[in-house]
Amino acid sequence: MADGTVRVEVEGAVAVITVARPSKLNALDIDMLKELSAACDEVEANAAVRVAILTGEGKAFSAGGDIKAWGGMSANEFGHAWVRFGHRVFERLATLRVPLIAALNGHALGGGLELAGVADIRIAEEHIKIGLPETGLGMIPGWSGTQRLVKRFGAQIVRRMVLGGEMFTAEEARALGLVDAVVETGGSVEAARVYAARVASRGPAALEIAKLMIASANGEDNGTAVEALGSILAAKTADLKEGVAAFSEKRPAQFKGEW
Repeated sequence: MADGTVRVEVEGAVAVITVARPSKLNALDIDMLKELSAACDEVEANAAVRVAILTGEGKAFSAGGDIKAWGGMSANEFGHAWVRFGHRVFERLATLRVPLIAALNGHALGGGLELAGVADIRIAEEHIKIGLPETGLGMIPGWSGTQRLVKRFGAQIVRRMVLGGEMFTAEEARALGLVDAVVETGGSVEAARVYAARVASRGPAALEIAKLMIASANGEDNGTAVEALGSILAAKTADLKEGVAAFSEKRPAQFKGEW
């Protein structure tokens, strides 16, 4: 995927997803959400990819949802076409089969911070600021800012951003656990590549399973994680092979309970 406002570039075991609408500080609109969903399809379909990096083009990581994209929507359109659709896309990013590293090359505000929040690891450049300013517009964070971010960062930190409108510098964010590392301006993508190489050197099956288990332990989509792990386990059994063979040969299955 090379055109549009979301790019995917695969280099060996690493996929780099770039939100590329720099003239609007990478503010998200419906088309970009659709492209992010397509980017997930591309990453998931490439068996060679073991880790992904998410970053922005230009001065910002993402300024969040484009107000012009949703400001004129009816309440029904806003709730369904914007908020719920955004939820589905962000959930896809959060549950990618591979670890996801966010390279915060610029400010991550509102939906931009929610976007960064889907990642497993966040590396921020020293000049950036992050926050959830939505209540200043009479709005609330709508793409899991009050849900996933609470589970990942803690309720009190989210309260300070949402209720008090506090914004944090990169170093403050690191101290609070909002980001995992701070690097010099211009260095986030390279630092993410270095960390990605570290991740990619580890067992891909173990990474995928561990990511599911950690998410489950953190209260994120427990049912999906349990079903995915159970299905993977069942798919490796001799019983499944026998069941499929029996179906194809139109005969009763002879299960032996072999794992």
